[in-house]
Amino acid sequence: MKKITSALVALGLGIALSASVQATSNDEAVAERIKAVGSVCIEGDDSCGGAAAAPVAAGGTRSSEEIYTSKCAGCHATGAAGAPKYGTPEWADRGAKGMESLLASAISGVGAMPPRGLCMDCSDEELQGAIQHMLDSSK
Repeated sequence: MKKITSALVALGLGIALSASVQATSNDEAVAERIKAVGSVCIEGDDSCGGAAAAPVAAGGTRSSEEIYTSKCAGCHATGAAGAPKYGTPEWADRGAKGMESLLASAISGVGAMPPRGLCMDCSDEELQGAIQHMLDSSK
């Protein structure tokens, strides 16, 4: 009887240990599945190890035409969501507002256009150049 009791106790401990190991590996699997896939670093925040990107690519300032073609043309070439179309008199009308006002609108967003026209890596100077490029298209 003592052997049977010992065997049952050993079996019970084995099952409990197995369940504990299984629970640990389940917890680890869940933690692996829900872990963050990245992090956000803000320029000037040294806690990221200096990983924050500068607003302008290392190659220097891009041309106004490059910015327009790669960032603005998607909406301004077609007039999507009410965007003033490139090369139309709409830009002459907007030019009357002045560059400072147009740049402020581009930076903060206006109408359906999100802030910076989603060109988060564009400097203010690059945005201003792209605006000037579109203004010049109306002449």
